[in-house]
Amino acid sequence: MTLENGEDPKIFQLFNEIGIIDQLTRARLERSLPDGLKISQFGVLNHFVRLGGHWSPNRLAKAFQVTKAAMTNTLQRLEHRGLIEIQPDPNDGRAKIVEITEAGRQMRMRCLEKMSPMIKEMSDILSGHDLDIALPILTNIRKYLDENR
Repeated sequence: MTLENGEDPKIFQLFNEIGIIDQLTRARLERSLPDGLKISQFGVLNHFVRLGGHWSPNRLAKAFQVTKAAMTNTLQRLEHRGLIEIQPDPNDGRAKIVEITEAGRQMRMRCLEKMSPMIKEMSDILSGHDLDIALPILTNIRKYLDENR
């Protein structure tokens, strides 16, 4: 659907820009991650630091909108590196719970340090005022999309 003037709707243009930014950012971040860490693995570590607590693999898969098998693979790789712990759920012997380890927290910090040149670069381009305007808008979009999956 395009408008009469031949332009795409503004909301489509916004999501198109967000998608391109996501692709470019992911590629750049993955190149900067230490020790061969993948962006999906960093995402899980970041999730735990941001939200805390312990999560079931199924709940993590839903949060990241990936299959349980894909999440299981990511979690196994993180566990093998000692960045998370996977334990039996004390309330359900068939289920598992996952939580970040101190090594996982330290790895996330190392990742942020490796990202610091890009963060500095972007900070030179975007003013605090720009961020003050953009962040609430993006947060509202994320919340809406999260609530309406």
